Amino acid sequence: MCKIPDEKLGAPIYAGVFAVLTNLIFFSFLFVPMASIAATPEFALEIREHLFYPAEIIVPANTKVKLIVTNQDNAPEEFESYGLNREKVIMEHSKTVIFIGPLAPGEYPFFGEFNPKTAQGKVIAK
Repeated sequence: MCKIPDEKLGAPIYAGVFAVLTNLIFFSFLFVPMASIAATPEFALEIREHLFYPAEIIVPANTKVKLIVTNQDNAPEEFESYGLNREKVIMEHSKTVIFIGPLAPGEYPFFGEFNPKTAQGKVIAK
């Protein structure tokens, strides 16, 4: 290794180590998968009067998506889906994020566990 004195710090800097580290940092960005750079598609879902709006959400198949769920009701609701393997309580007048997917093409029902007869919907992956 070549030692280059650093008069400001009073200690030698190892130029070879510095060059290797710089190259590692620079080239590591070239290998970041492009999917991680692209934005995750977002879909809005609202709970109002113990119903989901919209009742059907069409999402791209084989893609991770972000559901932004807003509860407009005066009571909490639990988003529940066996097919999506998700459950989350959304408190009254609040918002939460639920990531789903990537999903194979198909239909994935969900419901509100606290109001299962009225709060129903499905995600359709196409």
